Amino acid sequence: MMPRSRARAFRSRYGSVRKKIRTFAGNRSLRRKRFGERDELSRRPAAVFHRVAESVFSEAPISVLIIDQRQVERLLTMPECIEAMDGALRSLALGEATLPLRSIVWLPDRSGALGLMPAQMAAAGFLGVKAVTFFPKNEGTERDSHQGAVLLFDATNGALGAIIDATAVTAIRTAAVSGVATRLLAREDAGDLALVGSGVQARTHLSAMLAVRKLRRIRVASQSPERAARFAQRESRRHGIAIEPVAGAREAVSGADIVCCATSSREPVVRGEWLSSGAHVNAVGSSVAAARELDTAAVVRSRLYVDRRESAIHEAGDFVIPFQEGAIGEDHIVAEIGEVLVGRRPGRGSRDEITVFKSVGLAVEDVAAARIILEKARAMPELLRIELGGARYEAD
Repeated sequence: MMPRSRARAFRSRYGSVRKKIRTFAGNRSLRRKRFGERDELSRRPAAVFHRVAESVFSEAPISVLIIDQRQVERLLTMPECIEAMDGALRSLALGEATLPLRSIVWLPDRSGALGLMPAQMAAAGFLGVKAVTFFPKNEGTERDSHQGAVLLFDATNGALGAIIDATAVTAIRTAAVSGVATRLLAREDAGDLALVGSGVQARTHLSAMLAVRKLRRIRVASQSPERAARFAQRESRRHGIAIEPVAGAREAVSGADIVCCATSSREPVVRGEWLSSGAHVNAVGSSVAAARELDTAAVVRSRLYVDRRESAIHEAGDFVIPFQEGAIGEDHIVAEIGEVLVGRRPGRGSRDEITVFKSVGLAVEDVAAARIILEKARAMPELLRIELGGARYEAD
């Protein structure tokens, strides 16, 4: 316990030192003398403030990092997230991580929902939860369809270490998991990519596919041709590659050997008859039992892989709806991706078969991604830190 008198002393010290630190941080000549002309801190008053103040703040009961969307995108690169997702899925397959099914609370008109996704990876030293809202009507607006926060806790003492923007984490780790699945299941020479959807997930999936396969052709289709055209122009410029906007999903999928479905549609956007022999499909847009992106024929034609059986059976409309129709049984799921990674189950069996990876998103993926972010962020004194509980004060 921290005595209340000590807490008062900390606040008093903080108040007096804070003014001195700001004076120093704002005086360029003093900064040059202390850090040198070329030192980055001599040009960044905010960084000076945080570094000098760090020794004072370290006496606070709990220091919680607040990491926003832009910072997540700086700290979590696609290649390292792909490797982290590979490790997280292996851990899940080996029983080293646990998670319950997500809990979802819908608004009365079902226009939006709040989801809670907890998980523990005690061997890695962390447990966490993602609280995220899902509002499909946000597609095409200034707001993302998924918004929320990931809370990462220390598995040794329960201390909250970070509050991290969930929009960016979800966007990157979802695509990274598809990257793991594509690396594992797509043909080695696959390079004709179809992106169905033109939102955040289409953008991150393009990055993930570029990380695991050498792409020779890229097409994008969207419910809005204008959004598809804007996506193609923007991402062509970002990656220095040619991206072709097409009129619809059928035109995008025809002849493609990698297909990424990343839409908020509740009805199928890709039909089995459109898929080419040997294609690999990542279906990530739906995580509820009443919505799907693939029709029944697409699922029946494919060898189906999932991130987690229990989650897919209860939450993946791409599986649940064909199952309810009697078109497939539970044994249609060949394996979890983690089971293939650890060698327990087979992957692609031939060049001609169609593979589908159905992802609903798992909390262990969020925790694994958040761990990378937190470990990097701890070395960045300019990031916001706050005192947020965790210590008890004795009564006077």
